[in-house]
This record gives sequence, structure tokens and C-alpha cells, in this order.
Amino acid sequence: MGPSLALDIHSGSVSCLAVGVDAEFTVQLENGTRQFARTALIAARVRHRIVPHGDRMAFCYLDPASPRERACRRMMSGSAELAQGHSHELPLTRLAAQMDGSTSLPAALRWLDLAGPDDRTEARDPRIRQATVRLAEDPGRQLSAEKLAAEAGLSISTFLRLFRAQTGTTFRRYRLWTRMLRVALLLETWPDLSTAAVEAGFASPSHFSSAFHAMFGLRPSRLLARGVTIRAA
Repeated sequence: MGPSLALDIHSGSVSCLAVGVDAEFTVQLENGTRQFARTALIAARVRHRIVPHGDRMAFCYLDPASPRERACRRMMSGSAELAQGHSHELPLTRLAAQMDGSTSLPAALRWLDLAGPDDRTEARDPRIRQATVRLAEDPGRQLSAEKLAAEAGLSISTFLRLFRAQTGTTFRRYRLWTRMLRVALLLETWPDLSTAAVEAGFASPSHFSSAFHAMFGLRPSRLLARGVTIRAA
């Protein structure tokens, strides 16, 4: 949540709900498709660029394995790659305009529940759910698809196919996302970006910087220079 940034073309490891807080924006897909929207859901691994027409944007990154992402998708229309027109578009933009780094966690969760309610009763394959939990709990370890497939009692090909069907993204991209989240968690109390990146499982600070740019469209140093507030919950 914050000022609009001139983002380069990029592709996320998870789905991204983009909200124009002050005005609409344009989503440009690599294939030439352009959509003018106030709210848009861009799927994981879709290369795109956001061109803002206002001063502030909100980006909500939704795990494709989560009920929230599927609930959010049901409240929008469009293709699997790009949906727009969230049914709660007006309250989402109004609440976003009131939020900043000091916003309480309950207030942030109310916004998130508008974006996509968390239906924890939704059924998911327990083997893939356990694999995603393992990746999230220890992203710094070199947990391979082969290892997690063996733990799940599946062949590697079946595991990778099922993982993609259940999460909406590839195993490698999902593992990369968990490492990004680990860096954010470490930076909340550990201001050394280089050390945090290596601790989270990136081969080097430059590897982290390149991966961050490819995923978010800007270098992490540029984002941190804006005085961003990181809060992990």
C-alpha cells in the first residue's frame, strides 16, 4: 500500500490483486492485451506491467493455494490470466485510502476479508497442503520436489502436476515466494538485507535482488529507499 511506482514488466509467483486507490490504472500483458481497471487480479507467472493513473496503489498478493484467492477470483470477471471489476471495488478503494503503515492488523484483515473471505472449510489435497506448509515453515532449507514428493508418497511427475493444479503455480515459483516472505519477516527485526536474503535461502544478495526485480518489477533497494514499513503477521 503506498505511492504508485514505475514498475518494469514482471511476473509474480502468486496471484496479485491490484487496486487503484486514487484512480484507475492500465494492466499491460506481454501478449499486447491492455485492460483499464480500478481492480484487477493478475494470475501467477503472467508477465505484465502496471501503469498507474493516480498517486497511490494497493497490491495484495494472494497464495493461489488459498481459499482467499479463489474467493477473490469468484468476485471478479475476465480470463484466468487477468480478471477485473471486483464486486466490492468501491469499499476496497475507500478502505485502502485510509490505510498506511500504522493500520492495525484487525483493520487490515477486514480489508482482506472484503478482497477474498478465508473459507477454511474448502477441501484441498492434504498431501499438497502439507508440502506448502513445509516450504513455508523452513524456506531456507533446500527442500526439493523429489523430497516432498517422496514424503507425500507420490512420483515426482504426479506430485508436480498435482502441486500446480492445487496451487495455480509451479513448485519452483511457489518455493521462491516462500523465500521472499521469509526475507520480509526477517527484515521486520533484522535490517541487514544481504544477510536476510541468504538466511532465507537465496544463493547471494544479487540473486535475491534479481529475483525480486523479476517478481515485483523493481529492485528491493529502490523499494526500501521509499521508507517502506514491513509488518509480518
